[in-house]
Amino acid sequence: MRTRLIAAGMLTAAACHSVKDAPITTAVPQGDTITLPAGSIVKNRIKINAVVSTPYSREVSTAGTVKAIPTQYAEIAPPFQGRVTKSYLHLGMKTQLEAPLFEISSPDFIAAQKVFFQEKTQLQQAERTWQRQQDLMANGVGTQKDLEEALTAYEVEKKEYENAVMGIRIFKVNPAQLSLGQPLVIRAPVAGEVIENKVVLGQFIKDDAASVATIADLSGVWIAGQVKEKDIRFIHTGDECTIEVVALPGVLLKGKVYHVNAVVDEDTRSVQVLIAVTNTDHALKPGMYVTVNFKDHPVPSLLIPATALLQANDAPYVFVATGEAQFVKRTITTNGTSNNQVVVTAGLQAGDRIVTEGGFYLLDAK
Repeated sequence: MRTRLIAAGMLTAAACHSVKDAPITTAVPQGDTITLPAGSIVKNRIKINAVVSTPYSREVSTAGTVKAIPTQYAEIAPPFQGRVTKSYLHLGMKTQLEAPLFEISSPDFIAAQKVFFQEKTQLQQAERTWQRQQDLMANGVGTQKDLEEALTAYEVEKKEYENAVMGIRIFKVNPAQLSLGQPLVIRAPVAGEVIENKVVLGQFIKDDAASVATIADLSGVWIAGQVKEKDIRFIHTGDECTIEVVALPGVLLKGKVYHVNAVVDEDTRSVQVLIAVTNTDHALKPGMYVTVNFKDHPVPSLLIPATALLQANDAPYVFVATGEAQFVKRTITTNGTSNNQVVVTAGLQAGDRIVTEGGFYLLDAK
């Protein structure tokens, strides 16, 4: 009796072990097609959904650098040498266009002044002589020769005076407001804020000196991003984008594509893209590193869950349901991801029914 109980127990244990270790599926593959037998439990472990077309905007991210807008940025370097006699500059000072920055006593400017006033006097003298000869001719006591000579002298002096006026205007000075010996006033070429000042009262500035002051309007800045040539087709002038700044964690700024460069950098194989950003609080400073996120216009696309994607020999594929229990391995081409979904560009069509979860169960049949 004891022997029969032991034998029965062994048979029961063997039966339980056989059920536990039974394969999930006994499907028989034929090439890329897998057919599940009737009653297979695999059908309860996979999920099948139809592929649908939905609007999708491709996203491209790249690193960028904050830059001042060139037309709103100026490094002040006087083109003429001279000694600083007066300075209005201080860091942080707001300036308007043509506002005086500092004054220098310039030998070149003084020489131009002397020439100007000398030519002005000689022109006035030549004009009076010509008018006198006209009066003499009108009263019958002058000669044609003297009149012609006076006119020629006047025209020559007029030309010399015009050249002297041009010589003064080189210094960006109005000749009508000029006085002999006045200092040369260096004025702001742009409106903005003084962000650098190296001007020292009494210093002598050479004509080949580097910048002694910098003015910039940073209420608006550019961000220069480098976009890989394979992605540049998704970037267009006027596109809106978002900017993440390392120095401003948690802050998401908005910008708009101002210009897409027409030339590819041969070293980096990328294209520079300029993004205009409002910066009224001056939080963005030239030289800062940022991350730019571009978003293309939405277009109808096929998106499938990432869980549907399988991989073999570096080629992604999915299982397409062609019947109630029949599945075909289909190689696909993908291009981009969004919220745990994969964009399919080839291999599927809208309406195809694919295995979106549990596809690996079908692999046991391979």
